[in-house]
Amino acid sequence: MKSVLAFAAGAILAVSAAAMSFAAEDGRIVETGVGQGIDGDVVVQVEADENTIYSIEVLEQNETPGIGTVAAETLPGQMVEANSILVDNVAGATVTSTAIKDAVREALTKGGIDPSVFEVEAASEAPAEKTEETLEADVVIVGAGGAGLTAAVRATQEGAKVLVLEKMPMVGGNSLKASGGMNCAGTKFQEALDITDSGVEEFIEETMNGGHQLNDPELVRTMAENSSDAVDWLESIGAPLPKVAATGGTTHKYLHSPEDGSPVGAYLVEKLNAYAQELGIEIMLNTKATKILMEDGCAAGVLAEDDEHEYTIHAGAVILATGGFGANFDLMTSFNPSLANAVTTNHPGATGDGILMAEEVGAATVDMEQIQLHPTVYQATSMLVSEKMRSLGAILVNQEGKRFCNDLATRDAVSAAELEQTGGYAYIIFDQNLVDNNASAKDYIEKGMASSGETYEELAQNMGLDEEGVKNFAATMDTWNNAVAAGVDEEFGRNNGMDADLSTAPYYAIQIAPGIHHTMGGIKIDPQTEVINTEGEVIPGLFAAGETTGGVHGGNRIGGNAVCDFVVFGRIAGLSAAEYVSGAAQADEAA
Repeated sequence: MKSVLAFAAGAILAVSAAAMSFAAEDGRIVETGVGQGIDGDVVVQVEADENTIYSIEVLEQNETPGIGTVAAETLPGQMVEANSILVDNVAGATVTSTAIKDAVREALTKGGIDPSVFEVEAASEAPAEKTEETLEADVVIVGAGGAGLTAAVRATQEGAKVLVLEKMPMVGGNSLKASGGMNCAGTKFQEALDITDSGVEEFIEETMNGGHQLNDPELVRTMAENSSDAVDWLESIGAPLPKVAATGGTTHKYLHSPEDGSPVGAYLVEKLNAYAQELGIEIMLNTKATKILMEDGCAAGVLAEDDEHEYTIHAGAVILATGGFGANFDLMTSFNPSLANAVTTNHPGATGDGILMAEEVGAATVDMEQIQLHPTVYQATSMLVSEKMRSLGAILVNQEGKRFCNDLATRDAVSAAELEQTGGYAYIIFDQNLVDNNASAKDYIEKGMASSGETYEELAQNMGLDEEGVKNFAATMDTWNNAVAAGVDEEFGRNNGMDADLSTAPYYAIQIAPGIHHTMGGIKIDPQTEVINTEGEVIPGLFAAGETTGGVHGGNRIGGNAVCDFVVFGRIAGLSAAEYVSGAAQADEAA
C-alpha cells in the first residue's frame, strides 16, 4: 500500500552556487545550474560524466509549498534513476519541473558535457501486471483538497477510521490556489472589530444576489449559519483567520484571512494536512478512484488504482471531494463552446472525476453550465491575482488609462467589462502601502509580474500606455484618491475596499485578463451533504462536499465563498458520514 506524507517542506538547503563547481574523480564533474521557477531561481548541483548522471540535488528553491516543493523533492531522483532529463513533469508543478530540468542542462553545459546526451526518452518497460489489494475503512474520501482534508479530520474526530485517496502527487487541489480569504458571518473576529452589519441574513442575501438567485437557498443558509462555527473549529486545530475585510460582490466585511496576510488556501491546506497527520489519517497519493461500489442501492466503497496496484476498498460510507472540472475543456466546452481557447487557473487534476463517477450511480447534477471567469488572471502563467488586492484598495484601468467599471462588482460583471476593453485586458493598480500590508502583493512583484514607477506618469509609460493614456492615467489616479478621501465613488459606485488611497510611491501595475476559475455546477446534495439521485432521493452512504457539488453558488461565486463552502460542507460531510456508519453498525448489532 502506498501512503505518503503529502505536504512538502520549503527550501531543501541554501548554498552559494558560486562555490559549487569542481571536477570529481574518474572524469566526473560537479557543477551547479540555475533555472527560473515560479517563485525565483531554482539552483541544482549535478554530478555526472559523459555517460551517466550520478546525482542531482536541489540546493536553493523558493517554490510554492505543496506544489513546487513536491517537484523539487521528487524529480531529481527520477532523472538520476532514468539517466535522462526527459522524465515526466510533476503534475501540477510544470513550471518548477521545467526549472529543474533547465538548471540540470545548464550545469551539464558548464561542466563541458553536452546535455543532449541525456535528452533521450527513458526506455519504456512493459507495464507490470498490477497487484490486486483489498482495503477496509469506515469512511473512504476521494480527494485531498480543502473539502476532503476537512471531512477527513472531522470524521476522524467522530471516531471513524478514514482513508483518503488523492490522484495527484500532492494534497491541496484547487484549494492551494485560494489567495483571498474565507467569508463568514457573525464571528468573534468581526465582533472584536465592531463589525455589526455582517450577519447571517446579510451573508445569505449577498450570496443569493451574487449568484443571481440561482443558488439553492437551503444550501446557502446552511453555509451561512455554520460559517462562524467553522472559523472557531479552524482555530481549534491551529488555523485562526482573524483579519477581516470585504471582497468583490459584497458590501459588508465577511472575508477572514490569516494574521500575516498569507494566501488562505495554502495556509489552510498546510494546517489541515498537519492535523490529519497528527490524527494518523492515511492519505494515499497518486491513487485514482475509478468507480463507486454499490450494494443494495447503498454506496459501499470504491475501486481505485495506482501504478502498481488495483484496489478494492470496502467502506461504510463514501465522501466525494474531487473538486470541479475547470481543467476538463471537453466537459466545459460541452456546456460553453466559447471557453475552448481560454486559460484556466485550475490545477490539472480538476477534471470532474467525482461528478462523472456519481452520475454513473444515478446522482443528479445541477448548474453544470455555470462556469465562472475570474477577472484578474496573469495570462503568462495563468496565475490568479487575488481579489483581496482590490479589497485592500487596488483598482482596474484599461489601455486608455481609465477606470471602466466598479472594480469590486461580481466576478462575472467585472470579467464582462474587461472583455469589452481594448485588447480584452486591463491592469490592476496598487501602491507601496498596499504591498507593505499584503504578502501576496510582495509575491507578485518578486515573481516579476508587475511594472512599477516612482510617479503615476512613469508607471503609465512602463505599462506601455500612449501619451494620451499617460495623461488619462494620472488624472484617473487623482480622481480615485479624491474619491477615497470623500468616501464616495461617483464614477462607478464602488462602496468597499476604500479604506486607503493609492498615493504611496512606488506604484505598481499587473496586466490581467479573465480566466476560467470556478465551476459552480456539480453533484446535487442536501444540507447534510447526502447525494441526491435523479429521482430526487438520497443515495444512502454517498456524500459530497466542495467544488464537486453544485447549488451553493448559483450563477456566480462570490470571492471567499469557496473556502467557506469547503470548510462548512467538508465538516458536515465528515460528521454525516461518521454518523451514518455508526448508525449502520448499531442497526447491525440490533439485528
